[in-house]
Amino acid sequence: MKLFVGLGNPGAKYAGNRHNIGFMAVERIAADHGFGPWKRAFRGVASEGRLGAEKVVLLKPETFMNLSGEAVQAAMAFYKLAPADVVVFHDELDLAPGKLRVKQGGGHAGHNGLRSIHGHIGEAYGRVRMGIGHPGHKDAVASYVLHDFAKADQDWLEDVLRGVSDGAVALAEGDATRFMNAVSLRVAPPRSSGGAREAKPAAAKPVAESPVEEAKSPLQKLMDRFR
Repeated sequence: MKLFVGLGNPGAKYAGNRHNIGFMAVERIAADHGFGPWKRAFRGVASEGRLGAEKVVLLKPETFMNLSGEAVQAAMAFYKLAPADVVVFHDELDLAPGKLRVKQGGGHAGHNGLRSIHGHIGEAYGRVRMGIGHPGHKDAVASYVLHDFAKADQDWLEDVLRGVSDGAVALAEGDATRFMNAVSLRVAPPRSSGGAREAKPAAAKPVAESPVEEAKSPLQKLMDRFR
């Protein structure tokens, strides 16, 4: 059994924020893979279903980002899961928009949601780091992550979410490479195998008439054609 946790903040005010891309990821998985209804549990909302042969619980903590670990710990205790059974989807400032990486264990890099989870269950859980880009200065980070994705972001965001859903079965099975391949096929699909278009042939240049031909009158040229 696996626990997939999406990080974000609860409420309509935050639903479209960059900080909520983790919520968006698990919501897409639930919708595309026929998971059950979201129900209040573990200081958040949870949905149960299957990804391939694996039973999976999706969790969205409603403790606000800084206390996400409380919800994760409660769900793990109920289902008797180890940190290795947990995968957390979260926004990542250090990756360009549309980039995605899978990581097992390691530090929290200052992410408040991960910091809270570290404090409650340790660092041995898995993460799906979902790139949102960096505003360029650390003083702008709080405003940046708590603002909605721009209209210009919608295409790549949709591709990433579809890719995450496509690869969800592989991720539940522990196959990070196949999961990443599924995302890549959405974000950067292969080019057509067809060759380049053939160049149009250059138009034939008209052949210049000889000086003798140029000197003839139109009537003489016409008579020559019938000789």
